[in-house]
Amino acid sequence: MKRLAYFPGCAMKDQARADEAGTLHALALLGYEIAEIPRWNCCGTVYSLAQDDLMRHVGPVRNLVRVQGMGERRVLTLCAMCYGTLARSARFVQDPERLQRINAFMDTEDDFRGGIEVVHLLTLLRDEVGYEKLAARVKRSLDGLRIATYYGCVLLRPREFAVDDPDRPEVMERVVEALGGTPVAFPERTECCGAYLTVGRKDIVEERVERILRSARGGGADVVVTTCPLCQFNLAERRLPQAPSVPVLYLGQVLGWALGAEEPAIADLLAGRPGASEPVCSGGAR
Repeated sequence: MKRLAYFPGCAMKDQARADEAGTLHALALLGYEIAEIPRWNCCGTVYSLAQDDLMRHVGPVRNLVRVQGMGERRVLTLCAMCYGTLARSARFVQDPERLQRINAFMDTEDDFRGGIEVVHLLTLLRDEVGYEKLAARVKRSLDGLRIATYYGCVLLRPREFAVDDPDRPEVMERVVEALGGTPVAFPERTECCGAYLTVGRKDIVEERVERILRSARGGGADVVVTTCPLCQFNLAERRLPQAPSVPVLYLGQVLGWALGAEEPAIADLLAGRPGASEPVCSGGAR
C-alpha cells in the first residue's frame, strides 16, 4: 500500500460527501492508504491575486505544515478549488522572504520548510495509477453511459498549475473511458459556471449554467461530471426551468461505483440499460 496524505477541505465533509466516499473506496482498491491530515482548516477557497497579501496564505500554508508534520512530501486533494489554492500557495512561499514572514506570524506552529507537492486526483490517476490499471480494477462497467466531462476554470487555469492542457484537456475523458463510459467533450466544458457570483448575481450564473447544460445535452450527455463542489452546486441548483435536466455528479461518485461502491445516483442512471448495471469484472480485485 502506498501512503498518501489527504486534505479533504470543507465541501467533502458536507455537500460533496458522495465524492469523497466514492473516491476513497476506489483509492483503497487501487493500493493507497489515505491518511487525512490532522487539524486541517479551510484552505481559503479563493487564491489571493495580491502579491503582498500574505495573510491569505496563512490558511493554506498551515495545512502544508500539517502534511510536513506527518513526514509526507505530498498531499492529495479532490476539490478543484482546494487544489488551486494549496498548489499556488505552496509556490508562492518558495520566496524566502515571504516564507520567513509567514512562519514568523505562525509562531505557535513548526516552521514550514517548503517542498510539499499538492496533487489532484486526476493527475494521480493519470500519472501514477495509469489508465490501464484503472480499467483492470473496474467491477461495474459504465458501458452505455454518455458522460459530459466538465472541467470549469481552476483545474486548467492558470496554465502553470493546470492538471492538463488548458486548451485541449483529455485527462477526465480518459478516466471515463477507462471506467467503460463514453466521454462527451462538449464546447463549454472549460467555461466558467459563474462561481461565487451565485451569491450576489444569480442571474449571471443561471445564464452560464443554461449554456453549459445545453451544450452538454447537445452532445448527447446522460450526465455531467465535475470535480468542483461549487461547479456542481451551480450546475445542479442554479438551473432555470427551461434548462436541460441532465444530472450533475462528482467524478468520485462515478469512479467509486465503477470500482464497486454503492452509489444510488449511478444505479438510477443505468437503470434500464441492458447489462450495464450488473457487475462486470475486467480483471483485478473483486
